[in-house]
Amino acid sequence: MVLPMDEIGRKHPARQRVFNPGNLSPIVFLTVCTAQRKPILTSPDVHALLVNAWKLASLWSVGRYVILPDHVHLFCSPATQEIVSIKKWVQFWKALVSRNWPRPHEQPIWLVDAWDTQLRREDNYSAKWHYVSHNPVRHGLTDQAENWPFQGELNILPWHDQ
Repeated sequence: MVLPMDEIGRKHPARQRVFNPGNLSPIVFLTVCTAQRKPILTSPDVHALLVNAWKLASLWSVGRYVILPDHVHLFCSPATQEIVSIKKWVQFWKALVSRNWPRPHEQPIWLVDAWDTQLRREDNYSAKWHYVSHNPVRHGLTDQAENWPFQGELNILPWHDQ
């Protein structure tokens, strides 16, 4: 039985260190939500702002991502041998986005925390991506996942099935 977060006394995600699974690059599935779940992320200027921030936040590489009105799902992997905490990396790119936000009246942009889960060997990156990429369809935002304009892949992450 899974208990709601408030029943187990936790209001923030449990953070575990990213571990290196041998000769495979660790891949983390990340969800970042807007403050008060404001639907402000799905516009071309914000899409470009997020992509630019992820490129500048170069200690982690962003693979596949989908941007929904009030949250972002992405897969990422450390880009250096010495792994910088995902929490610090997320704080960095969220601050970049917030500083350059085109509509100041929409501040604050982000919830304080984010949710991250490291994929394990038995996890299938493609299957998870298939599920995530269909979120716009499930939310009634588009008829076909491949038509959703706010998604992409910045880097091919080295550990996933083709």
